[in-house]
Amino acid sequence: MKYRTSLFLLLVISFFSLSSFVQANAVDGETIIVTEKPHQALDGVFRDDALAQLLTPTGQLGKLIYVPIKNSRTWIIDAALVDQVFAMTTQYKLVNEAPTSGVGIAQNWLAQLRYITSRNDVIALPYGNPNISLARNLAPNEVKIYYDFGNERLSQVLRRSVITDQKRVTGAGTAHLNNEQTTSYSLDRTRLTALSRVVVTPELRLLRAQLAFLLSPSLNAADREFFISNASNAVNNEVSKLKINGGKYRLTSSNVKVPVTVENKFEIPVTVDLSLTQSNFKIYTPNIQQIVIPAKSKLQLSMDVTVIAPGNTDITAQLTDTNGNPVSDPALLSLNLTVIDTRVAWFTTGAAIILLLGAVAQSVRRVRRSRI
Repeated sequence: MKYRTSLFLLLVISFFSLSSFVQANAVDGETIIVTEKPHQALDGVFRDDALAQLLTPTGQLGKLIYVPIKNSRTWIIDAALVDQVFAMTTQYKLVNEAPTSGVGIAQNWLAQLRYITSRNDVIALPYGNPNISLARNLAPNEVKIYYDFGNERLSQVLRRSVITDQKRVTGAGTAHLNNEQTTSYSLDRTRLTALSRVVVTPELRLLRAQLAFLLSPSLNAADREFFISNASNAVNNEVSKLKINGGKYRLTSSNVKVPVTVENKFEIPVTVDLSLTQSNFKIYTPNIQQIVIPAKSKLQLSMDVTVIAPGNTDITAQLTDTNGNPVSDPALLSLNLTVIDTRVAWFTTGAAIILLLGAVAQSVRRVRRSRI
């Protein structure tokens, strides 16, 4: 009986001791934040090879993870940084085309990050670690996208589930954009948002999330200016994959079908409407709906035009979704209307025939005279 009582007391003491140890670890647990300014441009090329040195065991980012494993840590990680490290695990390019040194370093760092965080909670920062207050002010609808994409990408690279906690983690520091930079960010975001209504590709989703770089507190003035320009170029390249080819036309009939070419350089087919807005009332042309443009192709459409009066007119052609929302940049179609009235055409044709017959008769007379 004494033995059973002693064993019971020992178990109780062990239980409370273990509980106290776990609580102490929970209280004393450390939080490690893993972030770094972007080194990779939005076209995939790296601006420099400085990130490779930061990832070494003695580098700033290496010192964070080349440590003994603990159960009480919480990791707060920017998936944009991890994406850049992942890009370095295979051959990558520098803007100056110099030799790179980070493939093995990046592979080791990524493997160690997966190992060291395996027993801990991992919280995903919003992708690109933007200043969330600024993001909510400039683009409130994008904030959820930055958080969701950060969680998705970090989960994929670490090969495990991670946490999104908008109350605890909102991105560190503040960022300041001047009026020109703010306008550029807003325009790029608006154009990508519009295109996303009809095009859903991984590349487009990534570029939309990467605009968060522009709002990152980690950028200095020169860095921010570079990424503002780099983002605009990347957005132009992406938006131009779906477009209308503008042109000039001369119409000589009152009813004519004008050829209009639309182009889709994406890897997927796209369904759009074509909205046509005339600059005046000299013509009438209806919109074209439910156009399916195959992947990586050009498609020629027939635009029905009814000429009401001669002169010049312009048509603004715009690709839209089914609700009439623009999804690409507009194109200008310039029309020169030189339609001749039918009665005038018949009179002119008749006069030409009479003149031709007169010339023939005159020639016949000359031939007869020459024979006499």
